Amino acid sequence: MSRSNSRNAREAAPELPGFGLLPKRYTTWEHSGAVVYSAPFGRTVTYQTGTERGPEAILRASANLEWYDLELGTEPYRHGICTLPAPEPLAMASSSVMVTWVGAKARRILEAGKFPVLLGGEHSVSIGAVRAAAKRHPDLTVLSFDAHTDLRDRFNGSPLNHACVMRRVLAVATPVLVGIRSTHLEANRTIRGHNIAMFPAQEVLFDKSFTRRLLRALGPTVYISIDLDVLDPGLVPATGTPEPGGIGWYDLLGLLRLVFEHRTVVAADVVELRPLEGNAAPDYLAAKLVYKLIGYKYHSRFPGKTPTPKGVARHNRDR
Repeated sequence: MSRSNSRNAREAAPELPGFGLLPKRYTTWEHSGAVVYSAPFGRTVTYQTGTERGPEAILRASANLEWYDLELGTEPYRHGICTLPAPEPLAMASSSVMVTWVGAKARRILEAGKFPVLLGGEHSVSIGAVRAAAKRHPDLTVLSFDAHTDLRDRFNGSPLNHACVMRRVLAVATPVLVGIRSTHLEANRTIRGHNIAMFPAQEVLFDKSFTRRLLRALGPTVYISIDLDVLDPGLVPATGTPEPGGIGWYDLLGLLRLVFEHRTVVAADVVELRPLEGNAAPDYLAAKLVYKLIGYKYHSRFPGKTPTPKGVARHNRDR
């Protein structure tokens, strides 16, 4: 199929697409290296609401992505990207039910030897996914890109609040916090008490020793969690709490590439998109970020990359 015909087919698609609106043979469970799944949850949001609409917005925006990655010189989709169906509403009925549901999905994907990418929803959706990854990888480090520390033990009466994510992570893995611009006394005490590596946005942007110290803080196996408010609100105003002074697109990509080059990344999530009517740019950015994560995971020039699943690499023509 020609590129122009492919674009027309995408524009004519009336239903919510799978990630990237890819040729069907690159989206099956059997032949996919990466699996995208969604948790449209926003029940504990404490400021601006709407994050439950984030996963759908990312999937819709992904239908307009170019498949060729200019940086990597490859088409990452050829490693296969399966998109799981949206969960039934009952799966998102409460924080505890949601965490259990996400954990079960993540466990199934990991047990199949695939790379899970979770779309949120508020940041609390990461809890179940991290717990599943930590069961398979006891040495897991969770690299959290976020404007906030998310280290409260409870917030608004709940230990599963989006402000408590990294506190729950602390029970099963080692958190490393990058891009922080807002914190509180309880978090500072937890950081000191547990010797948590925390890198404020100023260090990311202005400290030349930062990347060396970041790699030193990471264990061999990493889960990457990206709260989109880590980016400057000039780039992504579509978050629940858009903190000023965030990092840039290329700052984030450079750090992701560094981690994929030097560590084994086993899973990832992109969370806290709050779609804005009339501004699709943040949705598209989030979709492209997901595609970059998959591209970095399977880039052949990085050491220790998982090979393309059987049955995918032989397809040389798809359009």
